[in-house]
Amino acid sequence: MKIGFIGLGNMAGAMIGGLVKNGLVKAEEIYGADVSDAMVEKRAKEFGIHTGKDNVAVVREADYLVLAVKPQFAADAIAGFAKELRKDQVVISIMAGKTVAWLEEHLGSGIKCVRCMPNTAALVGAAITAVTPNSKVTEEELKVALQILESCGRASVVPEHLMDAVVGVSGSAPAYVFMFIEAMADAAVEEGMPRAQAYEFAAQAVYGSAKLMIDTGKHPGELKDMVCSPAGTTIAAVRVLEEAGFRGAVIDAVEAAAERNKEL
Repeated sequence: MKIGFIGLGNMAGAMIGGLVKNGLVKAEEIYGADVSDAMVEKRAKEFGIHTGKDNVAVVREADYLVLAVKPQFAADAIAGFAKELRKDQVVISIMAGKTVAWLEEHLGSGIKCVRCMPNTAALVGAAITAVTPNSKVTEEELKVALQILESCGRASVVPEHLMDAVVGVSGSAPAYVFMFIEAMADAAVEEGMPRAQAYEFAAQAVYGSAKLMIDTGKHPGELKDMVCSPAGTTIAAVRVLEEAGFRGAVIDAVEAAAERNKEL
């Protein structure tokens, strides 16, 4: 199986690194193209894959083709190689805002395509990626597409109408979490903790909490209650967050991101 990448930026680099590390394909079976000479050279040295600036050459080699260009450049990029696409190929798009209908219109009729929405945690192999295939993609092809996407985290099939919600709850979520970590660290600094140590404690607390929920499968409310001892420190903090409208602010933020995605 040969995998091609149109665009070799951060997300593509994360996927390629995961594919090579996990052994899903060999480096010599991966092809990539980018407009940047520096990026072409970087990925070749980093992973030992075939790289260049010719999108058509990549398309001709690939069984699975990953579109990893910026959305605003997508139409022009696709126009340059659309005639080379084959109906036995599967095109995987990680471009924000580009619907299955948009992909089918620009790629051509009969082309198998999968719309995806990853997040930046892919850079450390911890992404969560939403996946929506078109009707041409077979069950076996979808399975392979999921394996490719899981090279840098988790992947889950969702109906396309939920993609806007995905953007709000996971695509944009790293920014919310980083703000939360920064705020907790600021408070710890105010209490006298050194800045670097404050970031370490805040970040590890978020990571550990998420892992606890994922590994145990427990409801977040149940896990929260486990921490809130009667008349203790945690319930006092929870009360302050509730009074400040913490939950409502988060809900509003997720909905704002989802609404903006609909406008793209």
